[in-house]
Amino acid sequence: MHLRIAALTAGVLMAFAAAAQQPDPAQVAKARAAVKEMGTSLKSELVAAIAAGGPEHALSVCKTIAPAIASQVGATNGLKIGRTALRVRNPQNAPDAWERAVLEDFLAKIKAGSDPGTLERAEVVTDASGAHTFRYMKAIPMGTKPCLTCHGAPEPGLKAAIKRLYPDDQATGFKPGELRGAFTVSAPAP
Repeated sequence: MHLRIAALTAGVLMAFAAAAQQPDPAQVAKARAAVKEMGTSLKSELVAAIAAGGPEHALSVCKTIAPAIASQVGATNGLKIGRTALRVRNPQNAPDAWERAVLEDFLAKIKAGSDPGTLERAEVVTDASGAHTFRYMKAIPMGTKPCLTCHGAPEPGLKAAIKRLYPDDQATGFKPGELRGAFTVSAPAP
């Protein structure tokens, strides 16, 4: 009898713990909206920069304006938002362990036939101190314009400019439809 009660109690506690770790649907919706806002703003800035001064001008916009857009969108939505990838241009965007695992999962799903534009993950993770954090990632598939200009096979002058701004650049050689990276969002879990 005691074993049944103990097993039932353990089962209830495990179910409660699993339910407690599910992300809040409202927070997921907020993260999706913030990612869309950031992506739209960044693309608009890059297209305008290319039109105004060519791809080399867009590089400086990407280096300075992208973090400002992320900061502004994050502050407006009460989130920390950014971009990461397995092959980064800016080393400050390198993935943490959770992001790396999600990116590798996205790659496996793409190899299995999934559309990279549909891939996302939302979780509540617990760190070593027991704090709960909402995490969200949305895959960024390699597009054609304007992304391919700098992340595909850049012409020699642009490649030299990339190397000047980002000496350790790993973010070229992509083809349309490949996984370029992901938007990443975090916030304290409610």
